[in-house]
Amino acid sequence: MQDKNALISSAISTINTEIKGLQALMDIFDDKYCQAIELILRIQGKVILSGIGKSGHIAKKISSTLSSTGTPAFFVHPSEASHGDLGMIGKQDLVIILSNSGQTHEIKDLIHYCQKSNIPLIGIMRKPKSELADASSIALIIPEIEEANSINAPTTSTTMMIALGDAIAVSLIKARKFNSDNFSLFHPGGKLGSALIRVKDLMRSKNDIPIVKYCDKMPVVLLEITSKRLGCCAVVNDENHLIGIITDGDLRRHLTNNFLEKTAQEVMTPEPQTIDQEIYVSQAIELMNKKSITSFFICIDKQLSGIIHLHDCLKEIGN
Repeated sequence: MQDKNALISSAISTINTEIKGLQALMDIFDDKYCQAIELILRIQGKVILSGIGKSGHIAKKISSTLSSTGTPAFFVHPSEASHGDLGMIGKQDLVIILSNSGQTHEIKDLIHYCQKSNIPLIGIMRKPKSELADASSIALIIPEIEEANSINAPTTSTTMMIALGDAIAVSLIKARKFNSDNFSLFHPGGKLGSALIRVKDLMRSKNDIPIVKYCDKMPVVLLEITSKRLGCCAVVNDENHLIGIITDGDLRRHLTNNFLEKTAQEVMTPEPQTIDQEIYVSQAIELMNKKSITSFFICIDKQLSGIIHLHDCLKEIGN
């Protein structure tokens, strides 16, 4: 049976050491860091990231983050680069190499290729006196804070590399004015993309809107509500201006002997809830929950243009 106190103590020690590394990383954000961001912004091609071992895994993560936030990027394995994949790197591109020592054998061919082809190179490493640092257009040196273990396995150093990659990505987001619409475009699948869909992209419009005129009798209203299957319908005047809503509850409240002779205006609830088509579907869901309703109408210049229903929202967010 393991000593629980010892296990907890080692875990806390690990986090404290990595926090120390992140605090030391603050010193890297200087003029040289700004030059690196400017260099990335100026290139006409893509950002190629590379590294071996743990540095390679981090390089893959950074390339994925950059690609999804407005900076086209991909990962090239340094060994594969030496066997033909160097041809994937063009003169319009920029290379970022991550290496703990800056002297790893596998990255040397990639370094030499960048030098020979005049391809900008940003190096991220811990050793300022290394081949990678010397060859880099801009060298970003990670502070030499001890690893969080006695065998020197990459822990603190990799945490700092990941944090630096995130910082670069966020700086580029700010510089490019990359917004939620762009992010949604790159993330059409999954909950992130779904949460960033706007009401106008999901609302039902034109013939899919359950709609009746104020003078229509109940048989017409019942047919419209039943056929559109949203449990309600909009009531409009002669100018197609929204003036009311009829729900299943409204129908039940007005059941009388002359029910079928009643007009939509006599049964409707006036001033129904509307919503701006530009807000996010996730926000629409929050408002529906807050108001305890299941749908919103959308009007443009007083003209009824759409309806968004809770079921459609949840179906989209849940996919």
